[in-house]
Amino acid sequence: MISLILAEKIFSLFLTMFMGYAVVHWGLLHAEDSKTLSLISLYLISPCVIISAFQVQYTPDVLHGLLLALAAAVLLHVGIIVVVNLLGHALHLDAVEKASMIYSNAGNLIIPIVTAVLGKEWVIYSSAFLSVQLFLLWSHAKSMLCGEKSFELKKVLTNMIAILAGAALFLLHIQLPALIEDSLDMVGSAIGPISMIILGMLMAGMNFKKILGYRRLWLVTALRLVGIPLAAVALLKLSGLAHLVPDGQTILLVSLLATCTPSASTITQMAQIYGKDADYASAINVVTTLLCIFTMPLMVALYQL
Repeated sequence: MISLILAEKIFSLFLTMFMGYAVVHWGLLHAEDSKTLSLISLYLISPCVIISAFQVQYTPDVLHGLLLALAAAVLLHVGIIVVVNLLGHALHLDAVEKASMIYSNAGNLIIPIVTAVLGKEWVIYSSAFLSVQLFLLWSHAKSMLCGEKSFELKKVLTNMIAILAGAALFLLHIQLPALIEDSLDMVGSAIGPISMIILGMLMAGMNFKKILGYRRLWLVTALRLVGIPLAAVALLKLSGLAHLVPDGQTILLVSLLATCTPSASTITQMAQIYGKDADYASAINVVTTLLCIFTMPLMVALYQL
């Protein structure tokens, strides 16, 4: 079953994360050194993976699959925002809690997970989810955290350059030379280990006593890892979208995997910038990251029933 393969691959990624934790814990590196790796991952490795993912033969089926993935991403994000807003009124959730529940860490984790579990040819469909999430992060999430209704088109486009470039190559039927594509593949293959090493290094610099001191942490964690994914499973199964294109169920599985990942690390960065509780946002990110090894395979199993 895919859920068992997923559990195995996530566990492998987590072993890599503890390697990152170890090099900081043993004093070989400092937690702050992860910033360099983050920049390499963000501006070099991730774009290579995304552009390489679009280097598939143009066919109507692939195009229709992309459109399905885009529709699913919009449906999931709108549905989750509505659910979290309703819960926010009932449970008196603050902006950090709501943003951490709505936005997943798909930007860092979905590409290595999809590559490991389904194969590189399915990564192209994760770009639709990432596009919708990036748009909403710099509009809706930013508005929630800073209290201003503004839209930073420049930041959205900057973060989407690789997706736009890859999509242009795909739509124009442009295949890169084999030498360039091989280079992109080699660099892109590092995304999983690098992402998890960075997380491990950051965790080594955190105070776990302080993390466990947040009273509502477990409520937010349960909603992020169980409540929201359950709603996503129900939404995808009831929507009937899987029957619209060939391999629709697997394409929607990519969207579900992106939804089930831990809370977005970007929310921590935004909380720092806009004067919210960045330590709390970071605590949510760490705990959901540690526990997703159990919840993600469960949600995939439920989706496949």
